[in-house]
Amino acid sequence: MRSRRSLVAVLVSVLAPILTLTFLSPAASATSARPTGQSQAPTSQWSHDWTHYVALGDSYTSGPLIPFQRLDPVGCLRSTANYPSLVAYRLGHTVLTDASCAGADTGDMTSPQKITFGYNRPQFDALRPDTDLVTIGIGGNDHSVFGSVIGTCPGLRDSDPTGSPCREHFTVDGIDTLKAAIAKTREDVEAVLDGVRERSPEATILLIGYPRIAPPSGTCPGILPFADGDYAWLNDIEETLNAALATAAANNGTTTFINTYPASLGHDACADHAWIQGQHINPIGAANYHPNRWGMEGVAEVILGHLDERGW
Repeated sequence: MRSRRSLVAVLVSVLAPILTLTFLSPAASATSARPTGQSQAPTSQWSHDWTHYVALGDSYTSGPLIPFQRLDPVGCLRSTANYPSLVAYRLGHTVLTDASCAGADTGDMTSPQKITFGYNRPQFDALRPDTDLVTIGIGGNDHSVFGSVIGTCPGLRDSDPTGSPCREHFTVDGIDTLKAAIAKTREDVEAVLDGVRERSPEATILLIGYPRIAPPSGTCPGILPFADGDYAWLNDIEETLNAALATAAANNGTTTFINTYPASLGHDACADHAWIQGQHINPIGAANYHPNRWGMEGVAEVILGHLDERGW
């Protein structure tokens, strides 16, 4: 479970000095929301009129390079405009503890995560018995699924531009090895959900799915440099991962899966109003192959829509 390949590790090492100089910013604050780091004041300090919200997750939660970047710690590439911050602000009277960290996998819920300039505390440290709301965006880094796709597929395009060289690369003896890994990810995520419920027994727990990266048809190799046939395979991998997360939530029985994939239709990396950055890093906007500000706003809207239906 601890094995992974993540583009975030490379991003941090290259861009950390830029982040320190350019995005030096305190955590976002507003009159109706109080975002915090993982250092949390005692329970008695907060009024019962305020909601305690904990956000757990990987880079699709933390928001690498989306202004403004927090420095607690800088290696987590945590944005003040990620979807947890937007949800907390819109809910109002909400104390947000954002423990998400770029490069995280399920093992980092209970163990320190090594990052540039140190470690991020176990994300479960943010949970309290009186936590009201928990969102979790995790699974893409487990068993190196995300890193394997992004790190391998662009380099194979030229070998067969109209074919599916990446799908073929990851198919061994007729078995798609990434799909097989995702089956193990489901088990990992189920363990995470059980751990959240144990630590925050009264919380509303939402497991957040991954938004669409590639379009359902057509290609844009200048933005997503995948072979033409691998676009459908990439969608299949994402759908398989989201289905595994939905199953994990259902098996837990007390967690709701929030499917962001349908809402992101028409907002893939190729779209004019893309939620996902393509192959090129935007140093003041988004990491490559990661959500941008529009993406975070879109995911926040899906979450808020669900909470509104639940009477929040």
